[in-house]
Amino acid sequence: MSSIDTRTSFFPRSRDVKSESTKGGSQVDGVQRNTTERASEIAGKTATDAKVSIPEGVKDFSRIKKAAMSAPEVDNSEKIARLKAQIQEGTYEIDYDALADKIINSEF
Repeated sequence: MSSIDTRTSFFPRSRDVKSESTKGGSQVDGVQRNTTERASEIAGKTATDAKVSIPEGVKDFSRIKKAAMSAPEVDNSEKIARLKAQIQEGTYEIDYDALADKIINSEF
């Protein structure tokens, strides 16, 4: 086994003496701490850059989705079976006026 430490700085417990001395931080109880200048710089950036705004359209969609998900399930299996039987028997009749109204309403 080699006694050379080959861990990169990716690992949390790895040590890089150069970066520790150039970061401008101090060690307290073995934990790296930011200097007061760095802490105020971070606070200033997060005060202006760490804001999230959610558009009203997304909020409306979320409300609609919650309402749809909480609505009771509709069981249309009986209606579907009845319509299938009518189509197979040839007794299903199309209401052309109602169909035209629905097409017009969906377009406008």
